[in-house]
Amino acid sequence: RALRDVGESTTVLSSRDPLPDFTVDEWVSLPLDVNSAAPVDPTVNGLLHWAPTDVAGLTERMAVIAEWLARHRPRLVVVDVSVEVALFVRLAGIPVVVIAMPGTRGDPVHRLAYDAATAIVAPWSLEMYDPDWLHPFAHKTFYVGAISRFEGREPAATGVGPNVLVLGGAGGTALTRVDVDRAAVANPDYDWQSAGVDAASWIDDIWPALCSASVVITHAGQNAVADIACAARPAIVVPQGRPFDEQVATGDALASSGAAVVASEWPASTEWQALIDKALALDPVRWQQLRVEGAAARAASVLTERVVPR
Repeated sequence: RALRDVGESTTVLSSRDPLPDFTVDEWVSLPLDVNSAAPVDPTVNGLLHWAPTDVAGLTERMAVIAEWLARHRPRLVVVDVSVEVALFVRLAGIPVVVIAMPGTRGDPVHRLAYDAATAIVAPWSLEMYDPDWLHPFAHKTFYVGAISRFEGREPAATGVGPNVLVLGGAGGTALTRVDVDRAAVANPDYDWQSAGVDAASWIDDIWPALCSASVVITHAGQNAVADIACAARPAIVVPQGRPFDEQVATGDALASSGAAVVASEWPASTEWQALIDKALALDPVRWQQLRVEGAAARAASVLTERVVPR
């Protein structure tokens, strides 16, 4: 939306299904780069993260990207995660912007992508998180703030009575409905609601539930954290296991900033009341450190004015 606001056309290339409420000029479906067999030499002797041999979907995926690049000659490609795609696009002679992710990313493979990138966009604030592995690329790294899809949306009406919202998500979680039910039974002073913990609890529009929650219990995924910061709700963050300790790093940054209460693992039922009390005592103004307001526009400005100005 921020790119459209400045008159830029945008194409998404992705293996996921198109989002029903997300308008772009074109959505290109990419084959999955995995199959059921055990991967053969996926790291190319440690040079890359994921480039296994004999995976038809991977070959087809790169062919689709190459055909699209040759047909459209884009001014710029933004790559969210894949080092391999970032290098592939740059080898095709197209400027690349890489989206940085939290965690321990100083390995040679990540550095290869950061070296090749024309610019790096970090979707958090420098005040919140300043990883040393990005320091060598300070001259081309832009800390735009945490990007939330709810930025600018009016707060929804708040609920009546104390309630706890537990956020799961589509990215995978160790959390189960049983964990939430046990916590709710042991802490009956609060009305406990789950969202995305399982298929039955999925909520397409989480904004009203976020705004009405007395306390939000969440993983440390970047979207969830940005959305909670946008709603400025008290939060307890329980980082989930991810490659390169991505969520652990985010949790550490949130704990250091005082924006949220952070637990290293799902707490015992008897520990919840103290954690909830601690979260309720936090100053919601601390969420402003994430710089959610204007983050998407700043990211769009980096792409259109700093990297490939017209």
